[in-house]
Amino acid sequence: MLPEYDFTGAVRGKYYERFRRNSNVVVLDPDVSKAFPNAASVNDALRTLASVARKSIPRRASRRAGGTNKRAPLTGSARARRRARRS
Repeated sequence: MLPEYDFTGAVRGKYYERFRRNSNVVVLDPDVSKAFPNAASVNDALRTLASVARKSIPRRASRRAGGTNKRAPLTGSARARRRARRS
């Protein structure tokens, strides 16, 4: 640092908290970073994955749509295990 720099009025970490709240840094493992050379490629891959995940997860039937929220009836062996646990 050059002697003409004057930091007498400086405050250490003044913007640290704001930076921490507004940044989202993710460190990739070396093998993963070879597959994704830049931030755009990582974002594209994650968007594609999120889209596929949303489509593959079945939505629960809503009550308004006539769906039921009842459990399936227990089998005989499941009833027996439940009774054994209670006693």
